[in-house]
Order: sequence, then structure tokens, then C-alpha cells
Amino acid sequence: MILPSKGIPASKALITVGGEVLEILSDSSLSVSGLWLQHSDTRKVAESADISYDWFILSLDLLFLLGAVQLTDLGLLRRAKP
Repeated sequence: MILPSKGIPASKALITVGGEVLEILSDSSLSVSGLWLQHSDTRKVAESADISYDWFILSLDLLFLLGAVQLTDLGLLRRAKP
């Protein structure tokens, strides 16, 4: 689930999706819905396999637990400061 396996291709592994999210958040802070829209558009352009919103949220959960993203006072997501 977190890493690729027999049943989960690398393009759908949570660690891959999380990396894509971190790339998007490198430039700005976004709402969860804004991040979802931008991530979906990025995957369409790259012709990657679509993921569900639930799977996207699981990747955000993973990033939050790893301390890679933070929630601002305004409810926006941003990359955590090192």
C-alpha cells in the first residue's frame, strides 16, 4: 500500500503519490480541494493511472504522519519547514 507491490503498481503507491503532492506544494500552499484538482490535472498530462480521492487523502495522511506537510492557520497545506 505504501510501497509498490504485486497488487499495487509504482504509479499508485502512496509514497509515489505523496512525492507528486510534495512537488506541487514546493511552490505554494493550497487547500485540499485545490491540491486534488492540481494533482488530478498533473496525472492526466503525464498519462498516469487515475487514483481515487480516498487514495489521495491516504497519501496526505502519510505525508502528515511523516511530518512532510503542515496545515496552516488558514486551513491550507504546505510543505513542512526542515
